[in-house]
Amino acid sequence: MLDDAARDAQPDTLEPVSTPRDAASDPPFGSLADDVSALIEDGKTYVDAEIAFQKSRAGFAGKKTKGGVIAVLGAFAFLHLALIGLVVGLIIALEPYLTAFGAVATVVGVLLLGVAIFGGIAVSRFKAVSEAFKSETDEQA
Repeated sequence: MLDDAARDAQPDTLEPVSTPRDAASDPPFGSLADDVSALIEDGKTYVDAEIAFQKSRAGFAGKKTKGGVIAVLGAFAFLHLALIGLVVGLIIALEPYLTAFGAVATVVGVLLLGVAIFGGIAVSRFKAVSEAFKSETDEQA
């Protein structure tokens, strides 16, 4: 009686059971060659993305630098005008004491003295840089 109930509970036709795959025929991971080729593709993608990023970064820096250079040139232009005003003002202020030509000669002389001093400093520094590169070139030869 129990056997009949158990038989009635089970269907007459059994569904086919899928057999487990053979572990040796299908590895759970890809082959080493597949992994290496995927790694190479990922590397190429990374390099392409990095190049695109650096190009956009350089473009951004270039645009900002261009604006900064224009602003600095504008500042130098106004500084130049201010210095011209200072020179003219000095000539006008010294004119009662030294006459017009004396005031002009004094102001121009002081300015030329400044040119000589700063020019000498610049020449000495450029010579130092030149000597540094000459000794480096001589050591390599």
